[in-house]
Amino acid sequence: MTRLNANLLRGTLELLVLRALVGGARHGYGILEWLERAVAPALLVEEGTLYPALHRLEADGWIRAEWGASENNRKAKYYRLTAEGKRRVASESALFREYADRVVRALAAESEVTP
Repeated sequence: MTRLNANLLRGTLELLVLRALVGGARHGYGILEWLERAVAPALLVEEGTLYPALHRLEADGWIRAEWGASENNRKAKYYRLTAEGKRRVASESALFREYADRVVRALAAESEVTP
């Protein structure tokens, strides 16, 4: 992963994980699959990056983990958004869209920007 990709991932991973859970509970591998479909190959998320993020989100109270059976009947930890997590994904998504729009405008701007 290039430095640019690593920095982009570091700044957006938690928002992407919250977004992956908007549709309902998922286990870690299911979140990885969602991320792969949504953002690969631009950003590649590995297990060693995902699970610490899940623990941070759980500690912050934005997600809750519960044990359950996976599709192949194996024990798996499922993550679900809390009410606070639902509010957070909505507000962070809006902020990120505004930020991304401004970055896109800045990248397209001429070298001399006038007020």
